[in-house]
Amino acid sequence: MSVIVACITAFLLFFSGNAYAADCVKCHTDVNKNIVKDWQMSKHSENDVSCEDCHGDGHTKADDSHKTLIPTPETCADCHEDQVNQFSKGKHAMAWAALKSMPTTHGAPGELIDGMKGCGGCHKIGLKSDEDIKQLKADGHGYGLASCDACHTRHTFSLKEARQPQACQTCHMGFDHPQWEMYSSSKHGVRYLLKQNGTLPEETIAPTCQTCHMQEGNHEVRTAWGFLAVRLPMPEDPEWAADRATILMALGVLDPEGKPTARLEVVKAADVARLDQESWQKERDKMVNTCSDCHSEKFAIGELEKGDQMIRKADHLMAEAINVVADLYKDKILEKPESYAYPFPDLLTFHDAPRPIEQRLHKMFLKHRMRTFQGTFHASPDYALWYGWAEMVQDVSDIKEAALVIRERS
Repeated sequence: MSVIVACITAFLLFFSGNAYAADCVKCHTDVNKNIVKDWQMSKHSENDVSCEDCHGDGHTKADDSHKTLIPTPETCADCHEDQVNQFSKGKHAMAWAALKSMPTTHGAPGELIDGMKGCGGCHKIGLKSDEDIKQLKADGHGYGLASCDACHTRHTFSLKEARQPQACQTCHMGFDHPQWEMYSSSKHGVRYLLKQNGTLPEETIAPTCQTCHMQEGNHEVRTAWGFLAVRLPMPEDPEWAADRATILMALGVLDPEGKPTARLEVVKAADVARLDQESWQKERDKMVNTCSDCHSEKFAIGELEKGDQMIRKADHLMAEAINVVADLYKDKILEKPESYAYPFPDLLTFHDAPRPIEQRLHKMFLKHRMRTFQGTFHASPDYALWYGWAEMVQDVSDIKEAALVIRERS
């Protein structure tokens, strides 16, 4: 008897769900026909995942659309628990926290941050607290909460789409993280794009972003060096250790005396850097294993070490430029801005840096240093040299010249 009851219950639930979806489709075909078309092409539709499964059943007529639930990762986890758990441990999950930890974002136009038309448009992939979501809704920004649809675009939520490198292009391009430009012009990217357009056979081996950064489909995306390419423990090489300490001071995680600050805790919470050798080595070993699918292990290790060395050499140029500006503060030629914790350049002010010389320093760090090491890791010679290293060399020269002018005028 219990089996019969269970079957009847399942039957009723199935058809009531289908009836609800049919009502949604009937109305929204007139109102938002392309949303309906996307859903009808999706695996959700094929597997009878209806509108109410993600949006609830509160919205039933035109004047109660405010009752529609906006999905969050927890919604997706009802069916995709493993993927959401993996995602929640990776760097994408920390994107919103990282955005909010940057001092400059709090003075930027709201449309660019919480309105998601600037930094927030990509950092929305990060997990948000209940308080974050409540505030976003109160400010009229109640969409972009799901995270998953940053790569699996609604309402098709296509796995095939999310596996293409173009799925990463929207965010991983431009000023401070031009990975798309570097990848698509590298031998890796060129081969894959030729495979996509049919020039090369479908069986051609050509890695995508996901091949290297989402091994075997694991959503815990993470890199050894992190976004800022600074890490602990400090290097054994004394020159590199001194250079990194200078950069950490300019990032505000160490004070000018080299002691940890409260900002270090923010960096830890946002997971933008590896803070012990074990976590760094874990990510490096994963990358070596991935590269070794196509290359010898010796070659893979050697190529990745070239990236490490370019960070070391870029750090030396960066520290030299920081010290030039820091000396202007030390000699009381530059006054400490009210927003600064110390009389020392603050790289995390980004484009809001108070003077042209510090804006140039920010550009050197976030644009040219990034291109130097990221271009090396992404096998993009032009970016590593001409858009990265060569620009850093010029930055140092121009910052020194600007400092001389400031001293002469003081």
